[in-house]
Amino acid sequence: MAVTGRLGLLALLAAPVVGFLLPSWAGIGLAAAVLLLLVVLDLLLAGSVRRLEFARSGATSVRLGEACEVTLTAANPGGRPVRAWLRDAWPPSAGADDRHRLTLPPGERRVVTTRLLPTRRGDRIAARVTVRSTGPLGLAARQGSHDVPWTVRVLPPFHSRKHLPSRLARLQQLDGRNAVLIRGQGTEFDSLREYVIGDDVRSIDWRASARASDVMVRTWRPERDRHVVLVLDTGRVSAGRVGDAPRLDAAMDAALLLAVLAARAGDRVDLLAYDRQVHAAVQGSTELLPALVNAMAPLESSLVETDARGMVAEVLRRTRRRALVVLLTGLDAAPLEEGLFPVLSKLTSRHQLMIASVADPRVAEMAAGRGDAEAVYDAAAAERVLAERRQVTARLARHGVEVVDAVPEELPPRLADRYLALKAAGRL
Repeated sequence: MAVTGRLGLLALLAAPVVGFLLPSWAGIGLAAAVLLLLVVLDLLLAGSVRRLEFARSGATSVRLGEACEVTLTAANPGGRPVRAWLRDAWPPSAGADDRHRLTLPPGERRVVTTRLLPTRRGDRIAARVTVRSTGPLGLAARQGSHDVPWTVRVLPPFHSRKHLPSRLARLQQLDGRNAVLIRGQGTEFDSLREYVIGDDVRSIDWRASARASDVMVRTWRPERDRHVVLVLDTGRVSAGRVGDAPRLDAAMDAALLLAVLAARAGDRVDLLAYDRQVHAAVQGSTELLPALVNAMAPLESSLVETDARGMVAEVLRRTRRRALVVLLTGLDAAPLEEGLFPVLSKLTSRHQLMIASVADPRVAEMAAGRGDAEAVYDAAAAERVLAERRQVTARLARHGVEVVDAVPEELPPRLADRYLALKAAGRL
């Protein structure tokens, strides 16, 4: 009924115009002429798109794999209602549900919510807001776009967080907060207690035993306030994909677990991301985890060979006192031979170096294949790769370098375990 009434009203308004223009429309059907005029009038009656005003609010960061919402407030200062379809455009990797139906009376505001489910790390920047305003008959529409800037930073997901409770429990044992107390070379004296069977006799305090009625032993705890420097290699070797993610993402996950664990152990943790220049750096942050994930979020691998000499020089410049330097890079023989090995002694002479590398589980699967001739050739190639990695690991070990080589799921806990072993041995 409403549409019929509008058509009748528009036809009544259009009649004088049609009568005036009818001679020139002699070759055109009257119905087509009326329809064309109705389309023009519908377009003129459509609400203005350019006069609309927009503002954003909502999430500014989200972890990869989680959803968030960004709200868009639209205001209509004009005198006509706006009946429109609105598209809040984002990059495809933002995973935006971006199409909305909008009815906006004159002088009022409406809020639409866009849900994002990002599929990649980094900054997802909103594109333009496009509005298509239809007339009262739905025969024609006006369309326009507005720039309404907004950025959502997609943070690393930190999947290895699930390993943190068990490692913190072990750290508490090392730190003497549980019943188990250990003695390690170069550790700090904690307290005295009575000797029990199984204690290291070197821990007996003879002077305290002479004053007491029983044999007393010293308990020790690992030294605190050590320095841990995490170095992410963002060069070519970090760009290779293992499973569904690049090696760089797996290295980040391992670095986050180690960083949180070391911070809870009372150590200072710094981060450096480098290939041929510094791409991210975090030093002495009091809010360590937020600082790390924000620094890591926009990092991308560069398809260049890493300048190992420049990386070592940057680490030495930033780290004056002895530290544990954890370099997350590859174990490919050629890049290490040309890059790291020539400058390795400069780093190991001043710091304890640990190298963590992401291994491809597909290589181990290929090495076990024997189904046909092609599988045998693949197995031979895989065995050669594994042998080269073992040779590189052995060579690094001769230089006093700790090496952790594991598949993405196992790298974070194994790296944390190696850190705890160094802590227990008093080597930090």
